[in-house]
Amino acid sequence: MTVFNLGSINVDYFYEVPHIPAEGETIAAKMHRSGLGGKGANQSVAAALAGANVTHIGAIGEDGGWTVERLNGHGIDVSHVATVATPTAHAVITVDPAGENTIVLFTGANMEQSEDRISAALASGKPNDTLLLQNETSHQVFAARGAREKGMRVVYSAAPFSVDAVTAMLPHLSMLVLNEVEAEQLTAALGEINVPDLIVTRGSKGASWETAGADPITVPAFSVTAVDTTGAGDCFIGSVAASIDGGEAPEAALRYAAAASAIQVSRPGTSDAMPKRAEVLAFLNRT
Repeated sequence: MTVFNLGSINVDYFYEVPHIPAEGETIAAKMHRSGLGGKGANQSVAAALAGANVTHIGAIGEDGGWTVERLNGHGIDVSHVATVATPTAHAVITVDPAGENTIVLFTGANMEQSEDRISAALASGKPNDTLLLQNETSHQVFAARGAREKGMRVVYSAAPFSVDAVTAMLPHLSMLVLNEVEAEQLTAALGEINVPDLIVTRGSKGASWETAGADPITVPAFSVTAVDTTGAGDCFIGSVAASIDGGEAPEAALRYAAAASAIQVSRPGTSDAMPKRAEVLAFLNRT
C-alpha cells in the first residue's frame, strides 16, 4: 500500500520573537533558522516516519533542489516532483516563547502542478492506496477525482481553510480533516458536512473521528510542554494517513497521531521535528 501526496513543498524561515508582532510593530528576533516545510512536505515526512510507503507529487523552483533531497532522505519517492520556472514556495514564521506562531506564505511553485504529472504518478494507484491532499496546491479536484476513479482512499486536510475549496472537494473525498473552528465554519456555511469520514482536531482537547451511521470516536491530547506548534496538525494528519493506510482501526490511528503530535510540538521546526515510529511507540508505552 502507498500514500500518494499531492503536497506543497516550502522553505520555512523561523524567527523566534519575544511576542507575536502587533500591527505596525518592529521587533528584533532572538534567533533565526530555516528548514523544510509546507503542509504537503510535512505530512509526507510524518507519514514516512510512521512507516508508510510515500510518493510525493509536487513542484519546486530551481532554488529548491535541497528540499527534494531532504524528502528523499526520509525514503520518500520524489520522482514526481517537478522543477518549474516559478520559485520554490516559502513561509516566514514568527514563534513566541509559548510556541504560538504567525505565518506569511508565498505559494510559489506549489501552484504550478500538472495534470499529466499527477496522472503519471497515480497510474500505479490501487484501491487500498491513499491520496493525501491539502489546500496549498493547484489541481486538487483533478487529483481527487482521478484517485476515486481508481477506488483509492482520498484524505483532504482543508487548510488553509476555504469554504469554496472544501465544497469543490467534498464529492470526491473519503475523509475530511478539519480543526474545530474550521468545522464550525463549514457547518455554518453548508448546514451539514456530508462526507464518509470526518476527523476534527481540537488542540489540547484531543480529536474525534466521525463515521456516517456510527458513534464518534474521541481520543484526548497528551500533555506536553510546547516549544513550537508549527506543523502539529500536519504531523497529526500524516500520522493518521499512514496508520489507516497500514490497516489500523480509527481509535488506534488517532492515538498514534496524538502521540506523534505531542512529540513534534516539543521540538523546534516542522518537518525536521517529526518523530520516528519507534519514538512514538516508546512514548505510548510510557504513557
